[in-house]
Amino acid sequence: MEEKEKLELEELVEELESYRGRHTELITVFVPAGATLTQTTKQLEEEKGTATNIKSTGTRKNVTNALEKAIRKLKELGRTPPNGLAVFSGNVSGVEGQEDLRIWAFEPPKKMKVKIYRCDQTFVLEPLKEMLETEEVYGLIIIERNEASIGVLDGKHIKLLRNMTSGIPGKTRAGGQSSQRFARIRESMTKEFFKRVADAVKEIFWGNKKLKGILVGGPIPSKDEFLEQGQLVTALKEKVIGVKDLGGTGMHGLQELVELSQDLLAEQEITKQKKILDEFFEKLGRDPDKATYGVPEVENRLSRGAVGKLIISKSLDRKEIKRLEKLASESSAEVFIVTNETAQGVQFDSLGGVGGILRFAISE
Repeated sequence: MEEKEKLELEELVEELESYRGRHTELITVFVPAGATLTQTTKQLEEEKGTATNIKSTGTRKNVTNALEKAIRKLKELGRTPPNGLAVFSGNVSGVEGQEDLRIWAFEPPKKMKVKIYRCDQTFVLEPLKEMLETEEVYGLIIIERNEASIGVLDGKHIKLLRNMTSGIPGKTRAGGQSSQRFARIRESMTKEFFKRVADAVKEIFWGNKKLKGILVGGPIPSKDEFLEQGQLVTALKEKVIGVKDLGGTGMHGLQELVELSQDLLAEQEITKQKKILDEFFEKLGRDPDKATYGVPEVENRLSRGAVGKLIISKSLDRKEIKRLEKLASESSAEVFIVTNETAQGVQFDSLGGVGGILRFAISE
């Protein structure tokens, strides 16, 4: 889904998650793509009849009203949207005896595959949360003789999952040991460390159906020895799609590994983010009249139709993001949402988190 759709869905889920009925009186309805609304409407009519048996007067009233509102909405819509339909209805007032009857009905950004009717104290949100999960992830491994980092690239997000140290002593021999004996000890400890790392990789990634590939980084020859010694189970070793030379572990190392693997991640969200930010910073440096940043400046140029591409950091307040998106839509500007989880993203945030690539230069 587009980043804008994802942001809107996140906002809706967050809002719906904040409501809790005083009793089991919040209605959730999911209509899968391809299903007709007639059958769902009939089911809700039947549930409305059943609701008359609820002993509590207040709960009976709230459930009945929520069902009636949902039924009216389904009849108003007439047919199921291409991706299906999600309906949430109920009294969301947190005060006993007060009514705040609300309804949300929308077509999800991905095809709805489940059919659900639920009357509970909370809305059912798991199918929507699943839509927000990244469909493809990449494992990240940085291996050195003294340290290793295991992480994941999930959409635009790089996460450090585990950092490990080997405890292997430096190359200076201790207690007058012979160089050969000391070398054997270090080699044995290295193999043991590589095995621990391989076991950790298996523990973290084994059975992950979303794992599209694994990127491995590290200095020569550590990363090559790690792969050649056969420590990784075959199924995971076959997932290795790139091996990069780099130094340094931890979060910085993972970011560098992703940076060096752009050729392998061409269709991933983080690469698309890098592309638009590269374009913005290059324009800002070489042709500053065709780039702008900061809310006042960007808003001014949006209002004059000069912005071709609007870039917004996800760290901005959501109301501000929506306001800027509305201004962009009025002048047909493309909107790009970026995160601050890369070095470029942090740099962009330092400029105010809003920037624009202009269609034409414009004077103050």
